[in-house]
Amino acid sequence: QVQLVESGGGLVQAGWSLRLSCAASGNIFSINTMGWYRQAPGKQRELVAVITSDENTNYADSVKGRFAISRGNAKNTVYLQMNSLKPEDTAVYYCKAGITVPNPYRYLERWGQGTLVTVSS
Repeated sequence: QVQLVESGGGLVQAGWSLRLSCAASGNIFSINTMGWYRQAPGKQRELVAVITSDENTNYADSVKGRFAISRGNAKNTVYLQMNSLKPEDTAVYYCKAGITVPNPYRYLERWGQGTLVTVSS
């Protein structure tokens, strides 16, 4: 069983910062790309940022220069440092990971349960 657990959401004022964390656990052989997505009320889920196993990153235009994605030393954790938050960043933030599990080896994609970020003006 593989699961992703997010933490770090909350209510902040515009201009403040938050750091989200997501940890993968379970019977894992390797973790490939990890990413953060968000879904605002009444909108579709959208990509925020992704990071590959060799730490190449990609960001949505709306967060470039404000958000930074990184992976922990053990490579099973991904972080999203969010600076200069805006009210339009308000959403449920989801972690996603591409994971190879053993016995038998197969590739899975897993989502976390989501963490709410609310930015007040």
